[in-house]
Amino acid sequence: MKVLHVASEVAPLSKTGGLGDVLGALPRALCQTGEASACVVSARYGSLNPGEFGMAQRLRKLAVPLAGETYEVTLYEGRLPGPGANVPLYLIDHPLFSERPGIYGPPDQPGHDYGDNWRRFALLSRAALSLAATFDLRPDVVHAHDWPTAMAVYYARTGQHELGRRLATVFTVHNLLFKGLCSLGDAASLGVSLQDLGPEGVEFWGQAAFIKAGLKFAHRVTTVSPTYANEIRTPEFGYGLEGVMSALGDRLVGILNGADYERWSPWSDPYLPARYGLPPERADGDDEKWTAALAGKARCKAELQRELGLPPRPRTPLLATISRLTDQKGIDLICALLEADLLAGAEFQWVILGRGESWLEDRLRGLASRYPNRLALRLAFDESLSHRTEGGADFFVMPSRFEPCGLNQLYSMRYGTPPIVRSTGGLADTIVDYDARSKSGTGFCFTTYDAGALAHTIRRALSAYSGDPSAYLGLVRRAMRADFSWAQSARTYLHVYKQALLDSHWG
Repeated sequence: MKVLHVASEVAPLSKTGGLGDVLGALPRALCQTGEASACVVSARYGSLNPGEFGMAQRLRKLAVPLAGETYEVTLYEGRLPGPGANVPLYLIDHPLFSERPGIYGPPDQPGHDYGDNWRRFALLSRAALSLAATFDLRPDVVHAHDWPTAMAVYYARTGQHELGRRLATVFTVHNLLFKGLCSLGDAASLGVSLQDLGPEGVEFWGQAAFIKAGLKFAHRVTTVSPTYANEIRTPEFGYGLEGVMSALGDRLVGILNGADYERWSPWSDPYLPARYGLPPERADGDDEKWTAALAGKARCKAELQRELGLPPRPRTPLLATISRLTDQKGIDLICALLEADLLAGAEFQWVILGRGESWLEDRLRGLASRYPNRLALRLAFDESLSHRTEGGADFFVMPSRFEPCGLNQLYSMRYGTPPIVRSTGGLADTIVDYDARSKSGTGFCFTTYDAGALAHTIRRALSAYSGDPSAYLGLVRRAMRADFSWAQSARTYLHVYKQALLDSHWG
């Protein structure tokens, strides 16, 4: 079975969040099953130097028909970075991508999208199918990811491609909040038929929503955790599409994202000042063995405090948040907690890393100025610092309003950094709340979206850290031993592909 993945991000080349991580890992995991081969098509953005990843430019150009025009694109060809499976990777090179530094908008203006994203990503979607035909990739399944590449599903399903045969289509919702809106006239210019411009097609409150092209026309639809698959059928999390999601019935399945442990494991991480921990095959040691294995984490903490200008206090619990700075991620709760001093009397430090909405960045700047010895703020997307933060922190705080899957909580567990999370979406599916009496659990959970609930849960974590070192060590051990590798999820995707293939035979 041959699977063509089409996506706007693919780590480590391009990434704003979990979507990029998924595309950097899932295709390799599929190939490692021995039942499928995969290739990935994405875009070459201006901030990306393909040569750094061993990619070479193809001399042959592609003529891609779109919106009544013919776009001439060039290609970069290489292999998906990472060990294991040999996965072909293609980047579409065109000024709509290469002359823009950001993926969705200017990097220095978080939250502001390019006004012609509808055209840019329709071009990526259409070019992926032209590439598959030109280079005779012969895919059986087209797997499109989130709204930017949903039109690949539409073009494949409506025969607007050069492959000359039916294709099975799968569409994955990584975050239903982002819909990819444009005018109905723009959608028509992209090849959406008059019939498909209505409510049963891509129309959404008088506009066209790219994401509906994926939801309505894919043979099968997936999302990135079982709980989120249920949540998006409700008004609270469906964002106006709950009826569409409910109507999918068993065509919609939630498949938990995996963690790429090749890139995220503290015993092999090149970004850490000291490596630590025990690989799964050696993880059955006693407390003494584990204490020795975790010695490197103390050094990571000390180096992180030094790097970020925090006082070097080895016994002060260090909290961390790595995130897009939006209220979806619960950053407003963190701000409210600190502004109201809801952790008064508690000893802690906090590292916050990310970019996002200006009003939240401004609030965090004010808090960093107010608490210079307690809060270290870095307004940036910094891959190496994110690794060092996971390695140096004692807890990872992720109080999301909603969270389709989340990956940082998985990375945090592997790094011995127990997560503090709100139980929603994939966070509910992956974190077991700590119970002091039974000495069970892998993190700390709360349900009510409230700064007070977050503060109470953080106090529980701080108490576990300082009150019983042996119990805290046990918590760290359980978290590090939790296995959320891609192997099982990849097999579930294979099942979905087989269902899509059966569906495609029936039209």
